[in-house]
Amino acid sequence: MARTRSNQRHCEQAEAVPPVLSDDDVKEPDDQLATPSSASFQGRLKKFQYTETQTEQRTGPPSGSPTEPRKRTRTFVTAAAEIAPGPSPRPKKKRKPSKYADPSKYAHLSPLVDILEPNLICVFVGTNPGVQTAAAGHAYAHPSNLFWKLLHSSGLTDRRLKPEEDRSLPALYCMGNTNIVERPSKDAAELSKEETAAGTAQLDAKFLKYKPEAVCIVGKGIWEAIWRYRYGKSMGKKDFKYGWQDEEHNMGKSEDGQEEQDADGNVWNGSRVFVTTSTSGLAASLKPAEKEAIWKPFGEWVQKRRAERGFVPRPAEV
Repeated sequence: MARTRSNQRHCEQAEAVPPVLSDDDVKEPDDQLATPSSASFQGRLKKFQYTETQTEQRTGPPSGSPTEPRKRTRTFVTAAAEIAPGPSPRPKKKRKPSKYADPSKYAHLSPLVDILEPNLICVFVGTNPGVQTAAAGHAYAHPSNLFWKLLHSSGLTDRRLKPEEDRSLPALYCMGNTNIVERPSKDAAELSKEETAAGTAQLDAKFLKYKPEAVCIVGKGIWEAIWRYRYGKSMGKKDFKYGWQDEEHNMGKSEDGQEEQDADGNVWNGSRVFVTTSTSGLAASLKPAEKEAIWKPFGEWVQKRRAERGFVPRPAEV
């Protein structure tokens, strides 16, 4: 029996000679060689080799280790844009600010004809004819201007008129139109303060002659110019308001204090003033709905006055 165990051990050593082993492996007692295969020399050697192989395959810390670096996915939008760049948008053209222009610049254009007659319910006051309006020969002719649209939406007219119908305003609606400055220009910035001051005096003279019940100032800037002429100073924030102005600001009153009478023989204390928004396409400080809300009260008042007068439209002169 002892001989058999000795031969078996000799064969196992011949089959596989282990590499350098630890001291515990060399001094192991003979009675442990009869243990199960999992604890045998070959089993422990295979276990050692397996561990060695697994250790060599890993190049980083074990999974779940607090020191394991975490990879984070980042999206670089700019990098994608650089790979496939699209066409760059065109820069918006900035509108150059206007400055005073000598009247000779637009001498080839004719001023508009005033649409006035005695005893109208109201007269609209614009700044001055624009280039396209002057070329057309009719008020507010630029396609972007909202004048005719706002007249209709506020009830001042029963339909949207075309600029070519401007001279029918007195016959159809008992309304008229004029401007604070007669000469055409690209915009109001090309006018001088002296021109608007002189225009204010001319407006008062026109209203004194024709005596409309009210005048509608089409734009804050026009009212500010009238204010500067009358009071010799700029209008303060507390002085401005849209809508009806106080009676002291009536236009067309006689300067010498002489009592005036309207067409019906009633005392006339000047034309009441209603200030509304500009209708220019360049005036974008207010939304269309806000402009309509400011125009609406004036439209309602004019409709009421037409009814109270018993106004009947007459054939318009062509």
